[in-house]
Amino acid sequence: MSVTATPPDPMDIAPLCAETALRLLQHGAESALVESLTRRVGLALGAERVEVALMANAVTVTARIRGRSKTTVRRNEDRGINMHVVMEVQRLVLEAESGRIDRVVYRERLLAVQPLHHPRWLVAVMVGLSCACFARLNHADWAACGLVAVASGLAMVARQLLAHLHFSPLIVFGATAFVATSVTAIGFVYDFSQTPRVAMAASVLLLVPGYPLINSVSDMVKGYINPGISRGMFALLLSGATCTGIVAAMSLWKIWGWL
Repeated sequence: MSVTATPPDPMDIAPLCAETALRLLQHGAESALVESLTRRVGLALGAERVEVALMANAVTVTARIRGRSKTTVRRNEDRGINMHVVMEVQRLVLEAESGRIDRVVYRERLLAVQPLHHPRWLVAVMVGLSCACFARLNHADWAACGLVAVASGLAMVARQLLAHLHFSPLIVFGATAFVATSVTAIGFVYDFSQTPRVAMAASVLLLVPGYPLINSVSDMVKGYINPGISRGMFALLLSGATCTGIVAAMSLWKIWGWL
């Protein structure tokens, strides 16, 4: 599709750039990628200059065209990691740069991008199997692996339910860790396995905040100190909530499996 003949207006381009940055930030893209794609799409749609400022909970974009400029500020709210959204936005930016779509089509397709979610039961099953595989790699017996699969699967179901009900992520992580640890306590109470400690440790691996920690380090290394610190502190809070849930379960059942 050819580029529209109407001259670009910063009143149109700045909100589009801000929405692009917002979609990327909300779904887990690193700050360097967010800034790069936001500038590229602004230039591709006709802006002479695009300035982007990323903060912990907001995005500021300024687009300048023929002496006129427009600044847009959008609040950022975390919506969970979803690489499908990030990849779709990247594809749209590439199409805009190649001239196949104009800003009208870009806006329509950008607003139409929705997160791709797998069925909840499938996610729970696969999480249970992956945690069981980690346990097996740690020399757990088959009984412990089965226990981990059940515990992690049930914990993932609890996590999905609480997230669907819009509970705080800290509460979600704490409750999920409590469920996983409580289920694996069966291995101690009934001598269900010869390696119950490995089972208890592996059952909470689904709560490791690896992606936020990686993004945090990446942001700070590349000079995005504020977003990097924000993501790092959020990951530490999630880890603290997980530890709280584990300790609460151990205290309730009087089983200190990690000690």
